[in-house]
Amino acid sequence: MEVEMSHPPVFDVPRGDVRTDLFSLLEATSNCEWKGVATYWTLVVERLAVRDAAWSYEAPSPGYESIAGHLAFYAGRADLCTVDGERVRAQGGDFYGGWITDEILGPFKGGLGISGS
Repeated sequence: MEVEMSHPPVFDVPRGDVRTDLFSLLEATSNCEWKGVATYWTLVVERLAVRDAAWSYEAPSPGYESIAGHLAFYAGRADLCTVDGERVRAQGGDFYGGWITDEILGPFKGGLGISGS
């Protein structure tokens, strides 16, 4: 799990726990000043494609090696995400991917008009 200031947690899931056959790698990348270059993944289920549904750090910066190759998911781009049975609320904006539950208190960065582009 990643936790940054003013940012709800992000869960980095090992690829072995993910149906990777449902994902395709995009050419798009972004740069995190701490973790390095992020790559983005499209989720394809039947005829539905969700662009940028997940991201990963294939070769993260020193100190973040433990998340190498793991996938993190945007809760707002899925029909339902839960943590311990509780429905997750997505962090505002379309760039940050934090997962908000009742025990996670803000304020959080992000919001209307915030994007990574």
